[in-house]
Amino acid sequence: MADKEWNPQEEASGGPRFDWIGTTLASAGTAPDTEREPGAALAGRDATDGIDLLDAYSRAVIGAAEKVSPSVVFIEAFHKEEKAARRKEQGKLPPGEAKPDNADPGDGRRPGEGMENQPRERGGTGSGFVFTPDGFILTNSHVVHKATRIDVALLDGSRYEASLIGDDPDTDLAVIRITASNLIPARLGDSQAIRVGQLMVAIGNPYGFQTTVTAGVASALGRSLRSTSGRLIENVIQTDASLNPGNSGGPLVNSRGEVVGVNTAIIRPAQGICFAIAVNTAKQVASQLIQKGRITRGYLGVGGQDIPLHRRIVRYHNLEREEGILVISVERGSPAHQAGLREGDVIVSIGEQPVSGLDDLHRLLTEERIGVKTSITLIRRFTEMITFFVQPAARRPD
Repeated sequence: MADKEWNPQEEASGGPRFDWIGTTLASAGTAPDTEREPGAALAGRDATDGIDLLDAYSRAVIGAAEKVSPSVVFIEAFHKEEKAARRKEQGKLPPGEAKPDNADPGDGRRPGEGMENQPRERGGTGSGFVFTPDGFILTNSHVVHKATRIDVALLDGSRYEASLIGDDPDTDLAVIRITASNLIPARLGDSQAIRVGQLMVAIGNPYGFQTTVTAGVASALGRSLRSTSGRLIENVIQTDASLNPGNSGGPLVNSRGEVVGVNTAIIRPAQGICFAIAVNTAKQVASQLIQKGRITRGYLGVGGQDIPLHRRIVRYHNLEREEGILVISVERGSPAHQAGLREGDVIVSIGEQPVSGLDDLHRLLTEERIGVKTSITLIRRFTEMITFFVQPAARRPD
């Protein structure tokens, strides 16, 4: 950090001033100071305009932060760890437990005796925000997934134990709930209305520093991000508003104080490349999680791999895409097995819609297709094109 920050107001009125053109003219004796007054006035007006722009930017960030900060919460989630002895063998003992054998348990046992069978809890932190007056909180799935206990701290310092309503690793979203009064819900905006270059404000708790505010712009829209479950999250917002571990689940806000995204990921080696799940996606997922506690998606029971198709095969079968899904395994008793799919088949369409890979297949296996007879077209032995009918089942939760 610099020893002294640059102050445009100080520079414009009485502070150090660098007017290179004026200095050159004065030293040459070609123009008196009075003839430089229009230029000086113009320079002063430019500086004032710069200050006004800075103030407008500051007002937008301050306004957004003041509107949303009361809704932002600090989340501490506890998960069961492996047994201490197993972690020790794997070299995964966390800090503070690296030498359990040196600790005296104080109950007559030898140091470390019995430790190998005691379950332990590991705490992780993240962010979230209240989005309904009755205590529903939106956050990331990876923050609270399989948590044994979830604690929530509000801006005023009050703490509550939260219950997990549901989480969806495929979109990295989760809903938890606390019972508290006088909650201030954040206003949800429309992520479809975002434009590249628009001001974005991120609020969260990086490294436990509660209600930290950073600002940037929407760097890009419509990105795709691979979730921890392997599925593709679409319509992701890229921003350069700084995010750090602990920001996960916090809101990404526009200048009107409306939540337009849920902060979820960063690229560690890079600077200024951060991602948020679009709030329109979050609205749909949160609604289903509140109603049913989980997201229901279709399931075929195949393991697959994206492969390119030879041009001769594409022309011979008049295919719309030059890629397909190679079936590498079929689960016994699954919808795919019952329909007659085999290892080595190449899926090229489902429901009369062409597919280029597993991401297309996941996108098409929606809840609406569960139990509905759906056509699936494949190429067998690269010479025979066959259409089967399959009834996707509901995917079992992880």
